[in-house]
Amino acid sequence: MRVDPSAEPRNALEQGNTPEPRNTPHARNTSDPGPDPGLAPLAGPRRLLRAVVSRIPLPLRGLRSRLLISFVLVAMASSLGTGALAFREARTGVLQQSQDSVINRFRASVEAVAPAVPHAPAASDLQWTVNQIIHDNRLSGWRVMATYGDRRAYAPTPRFTQPSPEMLRSVRTRRAAVFQRVNVDGSPRLLVGMPMTYTADEDQVQRLSGVVMYLEVPQTAEEGYVEAMVSGIERATLVALCLAVVLALLAASGVLRPVRALRGATRKMAAGRLDVRLQVTGSDELADLSRSFNETAAELERTVAELRRLEARGRRFVADVSHELRTPLAAMTAVTDVLDQRVEGETGEALRLVSEGTQRLSVLVEDLMEISRFDAGAARLNRDDIDLAESVRRTVASRWRPEEVELRLPAPGELRARVDPRRLDVVTANLVGNALRHGEPPVRVTLRGREDRAVLEVTDNGPGIAEEVLPHIFERFYKASTSRTRSGNGSGDGDSSGLGLAITAENVRLHGGRIHAANHPGGGAVFTVELPLDLDDEGGAE
Repeated sequence: MRVDPSAEPRNALEQGNTPEPRNTPHARNTSDPGPDPGLAPLAGPRRLLRAVVSRIPLPLRGLRSRLLISFVLVAMASSLGTGALAFREARTGVLQQSQDSVINRFRASVEAVAPAVPHAPAASDLQWTVNQIIHDNRLSGWRVMATYGDRRAYAPTPRFTQPSPEMLRSVRTRRAAVFQRVNVDGSPRLLVGMPMTYTADEDQVQRLSGVVMYLEVPQTAEEGYVEAMVSGIERATLVALCLAVVLALLAASGVLRPVRALRGATRKMAAGRLDVRLQVTGSDELADLSRSFNETAAELERTVAELRRLEARGRRFVADVSHELRTPLAAMTAVTDVLDQRVEGETGEALRLVSEGTQRLSVLVEDLMEISRFDAGAARLNRDDIDLAESVRRTVASRWRPEEVELRLPAPGELRARVDPRRLDVVTANLVGNALRHGEPPVRVTLRGREDRAVLEVTDNGPGIAEEVLPHIFERFYKASTSRTRSGNGSGDGDSSGLGLAITAENVRLHGGRIHAANHPGGGAVFTVELPLDLDDEGGAE
């Protein structure tokens, strides 16, 4: 007998894909773990992504954290991918080289003893064959088994891992060597099956003799090489991750530096510093953003400066015109008052019309001068500790009849505060006069204390305020008379120039209070003023 020298081992893909031996409890096939089960598609990936992002703490959502995580993930993917590819190729090379070396040595040993093996060997012939192969490779740690039909021979001991049925069938029907990798008690081993052939004298055709030689070789050294490769790949991955973190920090610092500068500049601009500018370096997108910010800031500064200049000119014009009109209007008012008392008939009626117009013009001029003082920041409070109920009572009594205004005030001395008496008089008079012009008497004036505030409410009996008018009710020169029926009753303070409620709101805010307009559920408008009771004395002469 002899071994066919042209017979080569089957390729690793074909030979390694053999199932685990069924009759050996400690042996299993590790050559092919089988395909991994496919991942089921996720339902709603966008919803899942949003849910995952929403669970990330806010500090980790910053640009620095995202850059760092991105660099680390890229480095991990690159390192693991490269490491896995290198490990696969190196492992395949190590195992292939070891496998080829073992198979070639085993083939040479079998060929050396094959001529001495008879065509129908007895058990002693098989035992001599395996003993001779072990003797020739006594330092290799081999285990050899020879089979012929039901006969078996083992060396150096009968302990041999049983090949799988598939391997047994394959090696009996093929002339090529067949191998299988198994794991026995956690130790990797290589099983090789090699048939002996003989050549018939009549036709010189090689035929299978029925004798099959099996070899079991431990692969501890190869496993050590693989573990060393894994350790090296792990160290390389760790170095790559550290390098990625350093690069991510450097990149984040370079990216975030102009972003932080932009954030600081916007905060300064929000605080009123419109002259702030960014230093532009480079030609990337961040540099373009900085240039755009500088151009926007410059244009905004120019626009705001122009608006301020026009506003200052407008305030100065109003103040100058009001001041110039004050003196001649005072003289005209005095003359018309004298003539009203002396002239009768049609001329007297004309004079009364002139007198009323002059008075309205005088009130408008006074309101314009008051508004100009608010705009210029020249309005000051002359505070005094007064009885709020007594102040409201005097304001109403000096302007309207008792049947026109219903007072609901606390007892004398019960509600006191440090306020400007003149400005409180203006607030009360404007609100009551506005309520009488747009509603039916009596107007209800209610004053009460609420915690640390005094609350003044003025309620009329008119049609209320239209919803579209409410947001503009305290704007200057805004008139809501088209939406509220004018009764013509009342002759108190509060003009129809559109400045009365605006001046009222300015006076309330000057005191640190709040004013609010709404519609009463029972009908009519309600103006509510809240004034703090514990103000510090900030007053001074106007």
